[in-house]
Amino acid sequence: MKAFIFIICSLFISFTSKAQEKPNVLWIVTEDISPTLSMYGDSTAQTPNLDMLARESMVYDNAFAVVGVCAPTRSSIITGMYPTTIGTMHMRTGQDVMSWGKRSYEGKEALARTDLDGNEIRQYAAVIPDYVKCYTEYLRAEGYFCTNNQKTDYQFAAPVTAWDENNTKAHWGNRLDEKTPFFSVFNIGVTHESRLWVNDDLPLTVNPKDVKVPPYLPDNEATRKTVARHYSNVELMDKEVGNLIKQLKEDGLYDKTIIFFYSDHGGPLPRQKREIYDSGLKVPFMVKGITGEVGRTDRLISFVDLAPTMLSLAGIKPPEYLEGKAFLGSYKAENRNYVFGSSDRFDEYSDRIRAVRNKQYLYLRNDYPNLPKYKDVGYRKNIPMMPVFLKLKEMGKLNTIQQSWFETKTEEELYDCENDPFNIHNLAEDHKYATILAEMRKALENHLENRHDMGLQPEAQLINNMWPNFQQPITEQVEIKKIGATIELTSKTKGASIAYIISENANEKLDFNSGWKLYSKPLALEYGKYLYSLAQRIGFKETEIQVFKM
Repeated sequence: MKAFIFIICSLFISFTSKAQEKPNVLWIVTEDISPTLSMYGDSTAQTPNLDMLARESMVYDNAFAVVGVCAPTRSSIITGMYPTTIGTMHMRTGQDVMSWGKRSYEGKEALARTDLDGNEIRQYAAVIPDYVKCYTEYLRAEGYFCTNNQKTDYQFAAPVTAWDENNTKAHWGNRLDEKTPFFSVFNIGVTHESRLWVNDDLPLTVNPKDVKVPPYLPDNEATRKTVARHYSNVELMDKEVGNLIKQLKEDGLYDKTIIFFYSDHGGPLPRQKREIYDSGLKVPFMVKGITGEVGRTDRLISFVDLAPTMLSLAGIKPPEYLEGKAFLGSYKAENRNYVFGSSDRFDEYSDRIRAVRNKQYLYLRNDYPNLPKYKDVGYRKNIPMMPVFLKLKEMGKLNTIQQSWFETKTEEELYDCENDPFNIHNLAEDHKYATILAEMRKALENHLENRHDMGLQPEAQLINNMWPNFQQPITEQVEIKKIGATIELTSKTKGASIAYIISENANEKLDFNSGWKLYSKPLALEYGKYLYSLAQRIGFKETEIQVFKM
């Protein structure tokens, strides 16, 4: 057994040497799926493409999102920071969801939402600490061609410096030189919660009689049909995975590309998405390497670890400010003992819960135990099974487990995830688990001790701190200095990133999809050429485009 564990822990060690060669990396990201796939023991959905990928991958049994919903979690992925540290924990801040996002917010655009103190809040783009960057900037500075197709949803508009391409046509095949290493992200939306009703008119490819109904949901025709719709959507997703793999193979790149597959958080069903239990945070996750390592690992990984891991695979030392730790590559860190989660505002309902998970136990600290576990989010009530579920609740026909979702919380919760995978039996008041409870409570306290939790302040106050007088700050213009034969670009806005384009034309019509390059060092500009530049700090409005002629 010890030898087996040693082998598992040693897998991917050859990534270190490969990272120095700047490997290609493809991320296939689906939405709203728990580990209900065949490689995790659930063969309800037929997923031949994922099954094939799993046979050639390292499968992770303990991978977790930091929040049980997309936008806060995606902010953590792109920055390598906890949402509570950078102020992106509330779902959702504005309309920066796809591609380059809305970009700016004029006037006081209401969200029709209130914070925990009852204050009205407005739409905003989160202004994160000035030292935090989208990690893809570090990849671009080292020569990577970075593409995102196309969901961003970072809680702020993606700076133009984050991606070479960020739209529905973004693709590794668009790089100019085949020798240029690429990092490409493809987001598959067919498994999203909304597809439970949007795809309601599509034929079911999974029989409702064959699905497994979690014990926290009533087992009836409406539930089974919704669950079957989800599994049918998973089968549709698998086909999209197959298309991407096929394209990679046709391009002769499959054996030269590291492939990540994961879901952005747990499943789309009631008491899954938005929850801080395993049903909301635990995800399927696997990585296909380029040196043939396969198997499974119980190593704990958090989505906050993805940014440093990508840098590590590229041979780039992760910046010290990153809160995540690399689990692969040249700068692979020691194994985690714990992963952490948070729960704050979800659409029109606010709360605050903090969580810690080790390989066996999950601990929750409920800061507002008087609030019910269930949040009557309007969006979720579009799920076809929800009206029946709520009607059964009104009629008093739910069993004890199902009814508990609608009750108020206790101050603490503790679950044995090995013996209670659905997190139903709260052990916090069982004296037999007092030592474990104390250990988990202390782990959370240690995690939060020297880490500013921006969720502790009312969201209206948070917004005013980010946007003084509730007005979006604007990045200072790019300052252009000619130093000998080179051009130096700066901005007085601390933390601003700068993008540029060199052209022979004086009147280029440019937008965010014009192929902006990241400025990382002084530029050599030929006489007669035109330099277009702009700057943006994350959460700020970007500058106007400036033109300089050499």
